Amino acid sequence: MLSEDNPTYTETFAVPTYECDANLRWKPSAFLQHMTAAANKHIDLLGEGYQALLDQGLVWVLSRMKFQFLRFPRVEDQITIRTWPKTIQQKLFFIRDYEILSAQGELLTVATSAWLMMNMQTRRLVPPSALRLNLPQNPDRQALAEPLEKLIPPADGEERLRLRAGYSAIDVVGHVNNARYIEWICDAFPTPWHKGHSLETLQINYDREIHPEDEVVVRVASLDGQPGAFALSGKNLTQSSEAFTAAVRWKENPA
Repeated sequence: MLSEDNPTYTETFAVPTYECDANLRWKPSAFLQHMTAAANKHIDLLGEGYQALLDQGLVWVLSRMKFQFLRFPRVEDQITIRTWPKTIQQKLFFIRDYEILSAQGELLTVATSAWLMMNMQTRRLVPPSALRLNLPQNPDRQALAEPLEKLIPPADGEERLRLRAGYSAIDVVGHVNNARYIEWICDAFPTPWHKGHSLETLQINYDREIHPEDEVVVRVASLDGQPGAFALSGKNLTQSSEAFTAAVRWKENPA
């Protein structure tokens, strides 16, 4: 639903059982999938959606995303996603914010994201100044008032995962889907860890595309003096490039 007096998109639904983990909590990758879908629907309503841009040989690309998880919704909880475009930063990033609320209006999650525009044929970025986009801006309305800073990959990270970007990981743009990276981040921590901990914050920076059949290794390093905080990196071994960097902070679940 698009608000008439405010360029904000909202949608309400029940958390699907198949998107929850063994602790009955909504999986972090599902947050991103639904947030991205809501953003795409909003952009469609504003006339700058996937098909309209594809006709011009352009596509939206998520560059950075940061979540603050206040409370995880659970199986079949009724929730509302609220999203809006915020501003343009560094003459390149389209900033969009998100909120997730419970049926009672309790704020569950806040997030901010940075998007880029890419030419599908050249795979090069297109600056906003070269585009004719008519997107509203809300620079004073912030869901998460934190910068999407550059992240440094851990120098001494422990290898936790080694995998190949197969068929199921690839999206319509021809590279690994954004949500798959979040799955890899979560998979870098053992299952018992998830039972005793919940994510508090997560930032991911998508540095380079991962293409079909590329081999990726995920490394994790704890941050000194910051309990529950870790730095992660995804190294594309096939392309010899840094695919993504991430920072997470976990909190212990009540006994």
